[in-house]
Amino acid sequence: MDRPWSRVPSWVGAALRPELAGTTDEIIAAVRAEVADYARPLTGRFGTRITEGVSVALGQFIDLLGRDEPLGDTRVYRALGQLEHREGRTLAALQSAYQVGTRTMWRRLGSSTTARQLPPEVIFSLAEALFGYIEQITAASVTGWADEEASRAGSLQARRHALVELLARHPPAAAAEVERVAAAAGWVLPARLAALVVEDAVAVAARLPAAIAADLDPVGLVIVTVGVVGTAGRTGQTVGPNGLRADPAPEGPGWLDRIRTGLGVRRAVLGPVVDPAHAHRSVARAQAAWPLHVAGLLHPGSDETLARADEHLLALLLAAEPQLAADIYERAVAPLRALPAGAAARGEETLRAWLDAHGDITATAAALHVHPQTVRYRLAGLRDAFGGALDDPAARLELAVALRMSTDACAGAEPPSEA
Repeated sequence: MDRPWSRVPSWVGAALRPELAGTTDEIIAAVRAEVADYARPLTGRFGTRITEGVSVALGQFIDLLGRDEPLGDTRVYRALGQLEHREGRTLAALQSAYQVGTRTMWRRLGSSTTARQLPPEVIFSLAEALFGYIEQITAASVTGWADEEASRAGSLQARRHALVELLARHPPAAAAEVERVAAAAGWVLPARLAALVVEDAVAVAARLPAAIAADLDPVGLVIVTVGVVGTAGRTGQTVGPNGLRADPAPEGPGWLDRIRTGLGVRRAVLGPVVDPAHAHRSVARAQAAWPLHVAGLLHPGSDETLARADEHLLALLLAAEPQLAADIYERAVAPLRALPAGAAARGEETLRAWLDAHGDITATAAALHVHPQTVRYRLAGLRDAFGGALDDPAARLELAVALRMSTDACAGAEPPSEA
């Protein structure tokens, strides 16, 4: 590390020392006058610390002049930075205090009798020594301030991680425990919230208003505040017995836009809006939908990054019982398997359009871009293949569900056993 004070003649420090008496008070007065965070009475610990800090820094600088020695132990300045953070003063205020102190010190040096008698090259060396010295002790204080900030942030994030895990717990924790952990995490429980499953959860939460997060394994979880932050249960909105809100979109489009902005290009699944007591339901639903979204089963062929779990309840229901879903699929479409490949493909397309049109031949023909008579002809053949199933409500429902399923959704299930 550079030692600019070594280039100042050794006798300069001894000559300056008596002329700098009272400089400590002058520096403190200037700092208090020019930096708002320090404009307070010099009483108690604050007064003691700032007086000692300036006095020690000034004495150490004079002692170093003319010596080829490093600055030495900077822990006192590092500790000063930590203490300033704990007192609630900003890094900008700390740096401003050093700058004001340096200017005041240089003005006092320049006006001293000794300094006026020094040759220009020594004056230049003295200036270089002062500013180099202040730069090094400022760096130590900034490091201390930053260390304290990182420690506080890490501790706060650890408490928020614990809160996220508590909200996701089932059966849910007692309300008093949730409120206690939320207070420790510095988070006000909202009246409404939703779970967001996403990678880099903590980074995403930092971009969303009043959100907390935990980078869990295998994928992170963000608890998003919905609407205005307030006391849980005081919104006057209708909430069903399972904790899910009766109104399907209480948050409005602006809320979703903010979430999409916070996500950027990340994929995510948003759970339903609930009250804090039912946060685990939103978490469970979003987590259940995540693997389907990653596999591209919720928005096939789309580049949509955000999926809302409540818009895919049928897919979630089927994914919860993959073997049962596979059995339904196999049984419902079995008659199509007996047809030639071309006829089977046309039959599936026709059945899908016909069921979507609730049996309306004209609407089915329009969807398929064929003549209604063609639809009637195809349906006649399908009725022969399916027997009475197309006229049975339960069988029709089963077929409609099967035709909406992707065979990929049943990929994890074992094939149905032969009768």
